[in-house]
Amino acid sequence: MSVIHEPGGAERLGSVLIAGVGSSWLGDDGFGGEVARRLSAGLLPPGVAVMDAGTGGLDLAYEVMRGYDALIIVDVSKQGGAPGTLYVIEPDEADVEAGIEDGAVINPHGMDPRTVLRFVKSVGAWPGRVLVIACEPATVDEPRWGLSAPVAEAVEHAVSVVIETAAELLGAPAPEPRSSRA
Repeated sequence: MSVIHEPGGAERLGSVLIAGVGSSWLGDDGFGGEVARRLSAGLLPPGVAVMDAGTGGLDLAYEVMRGYDALIIVDVSKQGGAPGTLYVIEPDEADVEAGIEDGAVINPHGMDPRTVLRFVKSVGAWPGRVLVIACEPATVDEPRWGLSAPVAEAVEHAVSVVIETAAELLGAPAPEPRSSRA
C-alpha cells in the first residue's frame, strides 16, 4: 500500500477506487450503478476514481489489480433491515477465502463482490482497505427496471456516505456537498 507522508507526520492513502456493482435490469440491484453515476457527475476528492462495474466483476478485479490503496464497493445487501437502510461493512482480508482454484466455476460477467475479492486476493492485489457501502433492497429477484422508492430515496445519502468515506481514507476534507441529481 502506498502511503503519502504529509508535513507534520500525518499519513494518508494515495488512491481510492469506488465501484458501483449490480444490474439495473433487476430493480434495486441497480443501486450501485446509480450511486456511481451520480458520483461521476459530482465533485470528488483528488485521488478518487469511480467506475460502474455493473455485473462485470472481472473488469472490476482487473481494475483493482492496478494498485489502488483502498476500494469502496457500492452494492445492495440483504441484511434484514428496512428497504433503503444503508450499511457500511469492512470485510477483513483474513476472512476472505484466498484462491479460485477450488473448482467453483467463475462467470467473468457475473462475479459477485465476494468472488472479486477472492480473485484479487489470490493474485496478491488486495487493496489496503476494502469497504462495502450497501443498501437493503426491496426487490432484486425479478427483472424490473428502476429502483424502488425507498432505495431511490437512499441514493443521495449513499453518495454523501461514499464521498465522506473516500475523503476519510485519503485523509482529506470532503468536498462541499452539492446536488448530483441528473
